[in-house]
Amino acid sequence: MSSSHPYPLEPDAPFQIGERVFLVDDRRRTLPVTLKVGSVSSTHNGGILHDEVILQLPGLKVLSTKGRLFRVIRPTFAEAIEAMPRGAQVIYPKDLAQILMMADIRPGLRVLESGVGSGALSAALLNAGANVVGYEIREDFANRARNNVSSILGSAILEQYRIVMADIYEGVIDTNFDRVLLDLPEPWRVLPYLHESLRQGGLVVAYQTSVGQLGQFRAELEKQGFFLAQTKEVLVRDWYYSSMALRPDQRMVAHTGFLTVARKGFRPKETETEI
Repeated sequence: MSSSHPYPLEPDAPFQIGERVFLVDDRRRTLPVTLKVGSVSSTHNGGILHDEVILQLPGLKVLSTKGRLFRVIRPTFAEAIEAMPRGAQVIYPKDLAQILMMADIRPGLRVLESGVGSGALSAALLNAGANVVGYEIREDFANRARNNVSSILGSAILEQYRIVMADIYEGVIDTNFDRVLLDLPEPWRVLPYLHESLRQGGLVVAYQTSVGQLGQFRAELEKQGFFLAQTKEVLVRDWYYSSMALRPDQRMVAHTGFLTVARKGFRPKETETEI
């Protein structure tokens, strides 16, 4: 495997030069590192020699230069998303998973995404086999998204990923999308353009953080002829385990955003009644 395509590998494949791995200490703190011949990664508990990791199997135990024990693991897709460099706020894996289900993402679908942020949603869509066109107004966000996507999924995936530097509030250039995913402050402003760019019966999904945004989006969905709208919120709670206790964790990732999905219908007439 070349360093230009570090993901995915078979679970039991040896660690490769150029691969991004996690070093995990005895307190379960993780440090992402990219393996290079002759390199040493510094930690609070000493250095880790990359040469002792390359071509070894996942789960390897290594000692730092200070004699502290580390595990070396191959991160899951969710772990890679959480650790990737970001500019905009990254959508949490718990919400990404729900978005993929609500939008019914599968291989071969053509998906419009706006905005691309740091590329977390783009990577999730591409990992599920979709072809993604992202609309973004910030060049730094677009570059970061491309870099994050290629670092997680490999540079070859960029053939399925195109970012258009344009303001989607002013219109959608492309057509024949199967799905539209919106992570914007005012997603309701995009809905009028979707009658031409989204296929009939296609799905639009919006990620919003406030109740005010949600209410305005739901109202505009009805006005624009979208139907069977549904809004969800995903709450996740970990459990704490030790030899002395088994209980819900004292902290949890509660509200991060509202997820709304709706189907594209026809432009409504004044006499129509919404279902």
